[in-house]
Amino acid sequence: MKPGKVDFTAIPDDGVTWTLLGTLYLRAYESHLPRPILGDHYAVGAVERIEYDFDKLKRRVKPSANQFLVALRAVQLDDWSRAFLEREPEAVVVHLGCGLDSRMLRLDPRGARRWFDVDRPHVIDLRRQIYPEQGDYTMIGTSVTDEGWLADLPADRPALIVAEGLFPYLAETEIRRLLRRLTDHFPSGELLFDGVAPWMVRVSKPFVWSTRDGQDIERMNPRLTLAEQVPITAHRDRIPTRGYRACYGFLNTIPAMRNSSVDYRFTF
Repeated sequence: MKPGKVDFTAIPDDGVTWTLLGTLYLRAYESHLPRPILGDHYAVGAVERIEYDFDKLKRRVKPSANQFLVALRAVQLDDWSRAFLEREPEAVVVHLGCGLDSRMLRLDPRGARRWFDVDRPHVIDLRRQIYPEQGDYTMIGTSVTDEGWLADLPADRPALIVAEGLFPYLAETEIRRLLRRLTDHFPSGELLFDGVAPWMVRVSKPFVWSTRDGQDIERMNPRLTLAEQVPITAHRDRIPTRGYRACYGFLNTIPAMRNSSVDYRFTF
């Protein structure tokens, strides 16, 4: 972590990288609500330090509506993470495709756990300028699909593996291999991620992979057992704005919309 402004324009534009800044901005935007769902004040601090045309980004990500999609997804994964870490205090945490997410600070601000955030080298270089690498917290600059990085992680304790906003951007063969390496490396644990429905891949160009339900993953890796799958709309009552709360309630009545974005929890 270094003081002063951080230049985001130095990050290579691969057509997907901007989404990590968009997600960060939406979490920061949502935190300013009188009764936020996630309330990620760490995201606010990060946005304040990044040198970027946020007015242009605001027009692209439409925060008034999309802030709730991001916040509801994140808070469900945070809730599951806290519950697992309470049951397994010695567990290793592996956050795949961490981007600029502050989950480590939200759940383990003192760096007391063995926590590994993994993302591409240029993303990790940016993270190191924004977030402190302290205690037992470690950032790893590599593609999650590379094979070598897992060798340096402890293999003698349970693992909490979080992949938020990642799997839809990977090919199925990459996900299959990654899941096999993870379940082979760790003796037990939980896998938390969000997935999108097949129709979302057809209408959204960056998306590559979709899942109809958790059984797709169980067929992909027999060691993984579906524990819960929760549509984003399931927590619509947490939305503090009446109009958007009603909108999400309406979407929840339409199966295709209800299942468009789902959070999954698997055990192994």
